[in-house]
Amino acid sequence: MEERREPREDAAGAADLGTRLGQMIRALRRDRKLTLAALSEATGLSLGLLSQIERGLSEPSVKALHLIAGSLGVTVGWFFREDAAPATPAPDEVVVRRGARRQITYAGGISDELLTPQMGGQLEFLLCRIAPGTGIEEGYAHEGEEGGYVVAGTLELTVETQSWTLQAGDSFGFASHRPHRYRNPGTHETVVIWAVTPASF
Repeated sequence: MEERREPREDAAGAADLGTRLGQMIRALRRDRKLTLAALSEATGLSLGLLSQIERGLSEPSVKALHLIAGSLGVTVGWFFREDAAPATPAPDEVVVRRGARRQITYAGGISDELLTPQMGGQLEFLLCRIAPGTGIEEGYAHEGEEGGYVVAGTLELTVETQSWTLQAGDSFGFASHRPHRYRNPGTHETVVIWAVTPASF
């Protein structure tokens, strides 16, 4: 059964996540001794957008966060480190309880929840939620391989120039260096279990 969440709580939680993500980007940029202008030049993102992201006034798209992470010398997964829910993973670092998932919320109605308990391994295991009518419109690429399983809803997946429409129960896999994008063309939330290896996301 699909998890139900209270809309007002989701909105407040997303705002908190956006603020923490912005603070993490700013702290990492300053640690790298980069100005906003330098980061803007390195990523190709506007100075105004980067400023809004750092102040928690705007959420980055998936591709924008990839560009920011790459320019700062980390992977997107680095931003999960401090972005934890109030609960914490089990001390043995094997199990992640439902209330302890680390999460990133992107612009346009996409969120990723980290299902693996450790950040230093070779595998990233994510629960991706995509709101109706939203997705990544411009393809992006990174190292490694990835695959996924559609738990609910409809996923339109494009790898290079070929597109597929997947329904609940369908799965996929491809080399991540191939430009790819995805979207939810349906009227209900799409939920995908996504795996990336090595942990380059």
